Amino acid sequence: MGQGMAAMRLVGLVLGVLAMAFLASVFAKPASAAGAHDFTFTSIDGAPLPLATYRGKAVLVVNTASFCGFTKQYADLQALWERYRDRGLVVLGVPSNDFGGQEPGTEAEIKEFCQVNFDVDFPMTSKVSVRGNEAHPFYAWAAKELGFAAKPRWNFHKYLVTPDGRLADWFSTTTSPNAERVVRAVERVLPKS
Repeated sequence: MGQGMAAMRLVGLVLGVLAMAFLASVFAKPASAAGAHDFTFTSIDGAPLPLATYRGKAVLVVNTASFCGFTKQYADLQALWERYRDRGLVVLGVPSNDFGGQEPGTEAEIKEFCQVNFDVDFPMTSKVSVRGNEAHPFYAWAAKELGFAAKPRWNFHKYLVTPDGRLADWFSTTTSPNAERVVRAVERVLPKS
């Protein structure tokens, strides 16, 4: 009986280990297959704009619109860019017509609007979709990484990317770029000199 009992204990132990491994695989968060630096936009002028260009810098990615109640945030984004660009922050404007049809213009019209009305000189992308099945791959990735609550619900939603390409935080439309929460988050992820 001693050998039979030992064999049963061994089988029980093996089954227990297999069960724990199975449960761990079911409940484990899958490792990210990508980082922000793996994605490429097109610049507002039509050139490729790989986010890898900004490796080593913090990037605030903001979906923008010219005819929105929050359009005045362009001024705050420009001020944030001017305040921190020499310390390694990039503000990246991503025009989108996804919410209320509030970005109907061409890239040339969007660029002119931003320069004339807000003196914007931070980089901007071509117009893209930021939600649904047509979302730019960066936005699909960010939604998957941060979850449902972090998806853009309107214009001027913000994602903060670390210098190594991870998502550090997100900020809703109503959170101003000069809000203390945003400024503190930016300062935390700025490259160390």
